[in-house]
Amino acid sequence: MKKIIHIPDEKAMMKFGGELAEKFPKGGLVFLNGDLGAGKTTLVRGLLRHLGYQGTVKSPTYTLVEPYEIEGRNIYHFDLYRLADPEELEYMGGRDYWMGDALCLIEWPEKAQGYLPDADLIINIEYLDEARTIESIKK
Repeated sequence: MKKIIHIPDEKAMMKFGGELAEKFPKGGLVFLNGDLGAGKTTLVRGLLRHLGYQGTVKSPTYTLVEPYEIEGRNIYHFDLYRLADPEELEYMGGRDYWMGDALCLIEWPEKAQGYLPDADLIINIEYLDEARTIESIKK
């Protein structure tokens, strides 16, 4: 199922992230696609804020993954932009992250092609002047 949403500003992106949190009460795998600065990390920040997280939410560009535990729930935010080789996910125990009931949000999933399972939801964020459009594809 495909859905397209207009996102006029950062506040709307944060709200969309909160709505996304409601769709994944247990766990899942979400791919976040979009150019640099499109709003992927802002979406993740909105999701985490909705769940009650008050700390800093930054893109894990250099660490590859940022873990969060909120009320006993594990959420992993991946940024694979700097992944040199998809096999690096194997070395860091990637499979362990998406096994079980963790919610994994993965920016730049194409960098790990062949090493990731199928996504439960794919979100494509595109620029539309100063706004964004989001195409979400549920598998």
